[in-house]
Amino acid sequence: MAASQSSAKGSSRVSQPTAASDPAERIAQLRREIERHNYLYYVEARPEISDREFDRLMAELIELERQHPELVTPDSPSQRVGGAPISGFRKVRHAVPMLSIDNTYSAAELRKFDADVRKALGPAAVVEYMVELKIDGVSLSLLYVEGKLEVAATRGDGEIGDDVTHNVKTIAAIPLRLRTDHPPRRIEVRGEVYMTRAELARINAEQVRQGLEPFKNARNLTAGTLKLLDPQLAAQRKMLFFAYATGLVEGVTLRSQQELFAVFRQWGLPVNPHARLCRTIEEVIAYCQEWATKRRELPYDIDGMVIKVNDFAQREVLGATSRAPRWAKAYKFEAEQAVSRIGAVEFSVGKFGELTPVALFDPPVELAGTTVSRASMHNAAWVEEKDVRIGDTVVIEKAGEIIPQVVEVLREQRTGAERPIVWPQKCPRCGGPVEREDSGTSYNYVCANTALCPAQLAKRIVAFARRTHMDIDGLGERVAEQLVDAGLVRSVTDLYRLRKEQVVKLERFADKSAENLIQAIAASKERGLARLLAALSIYSVGDSLAEELAAAFPSLEAIAAASEDELARVKGFGPKRASFVRQYFDSPEGRKILADLQTFGVRTTADARPAASRQASPLAGKTVVITGTLQAMDRASAEQAVRAAGGHPSSSVSRKTDFVVVGANPGSKRDKALELGIPLLSEEEFLRLLQAGSGAGAAPAAKASSRHENEIAPEEPAVKPDGPLPPPARSSSSPLSAEQTGSKEAPAKSPARRSSATKKPRSLRSSPPPSEPGLFS
Repeated sequence: MAASQSSAKGSSRVSQPTAASDPAERIAQLRREIERHNYLYYVEARPEISDREFDRLMAELIELERQHPELVTPDSPSQRVGGAPISGFRKVRHAVPMLSIDNTYSAAELRKFDADVRKALGPAAVVEYMVELKIDGVSLSLLYVEGKLEVAATRGDGEIGDDVTHNVKTIAAIPLRLRTDHPPRRIEVRGEVYMTRAELARINAEQVRQGLEPFKNARNLTAGTLKLLDPQLAAQRKMLFFAYATGLVEGVTLRSQQELFAVFRQWGLPVNPHARLCRTIEEVIAYCQEWATKRRELPYDIDGMVIKVNDFAQREVLGATSRAPRWAKAYKFEAEQAVSRIGAVEFSVGKFGELTPVALFDPPVELAGTTVSRASMHNAAWVEEKDVRIGDTVVIEKAGEIIPQVVEVLREQRTGAERPIVWPQKCPRCGGPVEREDSGTSYNYVCANTALCPAQLAKRIVAFARRTHMDIDGLGERVAEQLVDAGLVRSVTDLYRLRKEQVVKLERFADKSAENLIQAIAASKERGLARLLAALSIYSVGDSLAEELAAAFPSLEAIAAASEDELARVKGFGPKRASFVRQYFDSPEGRKILADLQTFGVRTTADARPAASRQASPLAGKTVVITGTLQAMDRASAEQAVRAAGGHPSSSVSRKTDFVVVGANPGSKRDKALELGIPLLSEEEFLRLLQAGSGAGAAPAAKASSRHENEIAPEEPAVKPDGPLPPPARSSSSPLSAEQTGSKEAPAKSPARRSSATKKPRSLRSSPPPSEPGLFS
């Protein structure tokens, strides 16, 4: 809370200690005052004192409790922060499952929902709907016993979540004891933990200062913070909370959502002030559309609205399916779009040498709460197909509200001054020759200087370190580039040669952060064969095929010694991919990496998990496509979990697809699945399938890494291999001429081709939600 919000008379409302005060009496008085001011701050949004005055009260309480430890109680406000780090997360079974809510995307779908509700309740029923903002955060369940917070748990798979009580206690908006003399015996309070965009910006500035990758969005930051092992670190990030539902309820009777919200506020639980009671479905639709246009006025992100039947007795009649209630729907907003002009194009270099055109927007645009100044444009074939030119006016949107992309060229706005995109003759990073690479169905331009290009090496280091591979926390693109530019790393295995005194000299590194990186590198030695194989950037071997190789051979050494015929017999391979693997281990770089892995004690043997556990999984042998954003894990982790369960993740929907997992903001894959009659899975259903069958394919931990991918989508080669070092042999070629572009008006001459066939708080309190209108409007 800013000091400017408090009035001059506010300080008179802070009690003053006296020498004659009894310690126990003073401690009790301080606790009451602190909790009262927290209530005014977070629930009523009308603070009476400044941050400085609040901090003085807290400091006095902490000092008195230090002098009188026998007076410390678990629910004292001083106990929010100070717990020791934990070693892991205890699993918690929710007394009542946390069901998902089915999504809708149109007014027509909402009208059908209303018709279904009225049909089930009968023509005499008077139906009202509570319409709430769908906060883009992390779902949380709070178990209060006799009014005292006992356990806070994440949603998990809906039935079992992780115990995050140690971190939730640091959230001042969540009362450690309910503000009532007559609390329910037991109650599960459900709600959403979130962070503001301002807090995201503050944390990301610190991430950049430390040389770490920034978080993609506030949701990822919140999820990662809840999964920190050290509550002292969590306390440095300002998490907030809105309560919106209950699970288990014992000792209190509630009759409606409207009454529930009123009771929550009486108990000291913050409720979003924008919930509205609507009496017709047309009121509901109008309110949803209103927030679709003004959602960016909020300091936090929302990704839709939640519509609930208000009357709890009617909810009992309507009931639920195995996965979702019939009395509620989520209305998801369409992806936001913006229009700007491509002022220039630059080229990034991928780990395989592929050049990816990046559009620079003039002017930058505001999209999904962030300023977007650039976006990837895939590859040369895509640029040619779309006929994209410098100077074009284009439509930009964020996929899943994370990755900006150009989706349309507004050709009708062309003036004639637009210029074709000219592909560089030399690599923009190393100056090496650029060649055209064809796959038969697509093409792109690549840097041929594979062994010496620093950009390619830095990208391979990032790929090696990613969470689903060797999981080296803190090793993002900026750090990788520094390591390469300083000459400390010339191969991915040189990471194991690094010493703390070398790292601490890098920009934005201090003694502690350097030590953390060295420890993370050392810990990566035990990841196992499949993750190691995927981390090595072997051409055409990505996560899926790495799993197959690891299942077929006992060790990396055995794979390196295998013949092409033996490799070709591995599921998903064949002669072409077998030759790529053979080329890798026959190359000087491949031999060096294998020797280094052995020298540094990196585990090169297969995981001990028996193949039978994979076969027992309901996903074994199934082709699974994921669309939209999942809450429990990112896309790469979800695909890894499918592989671990014996399934096959795919990037496209076809008649061969068995399941499509639908997250938030799904794309066209959902529509394609509906068209083909392919079963759709909610995230909760997906997680249950992962955990079924002899424990096979347990879902990975929620997003908690401090290393995040860049905002621009990862580059892909034109050939889109399952995973290149070394790439296939390149044919002799001359540099590209200036005329060789992706433009239809400036067609490229026939260039040399490479065929794929050969190939860290200011105050003890966090900022409150802004003062806003009343609960029901």
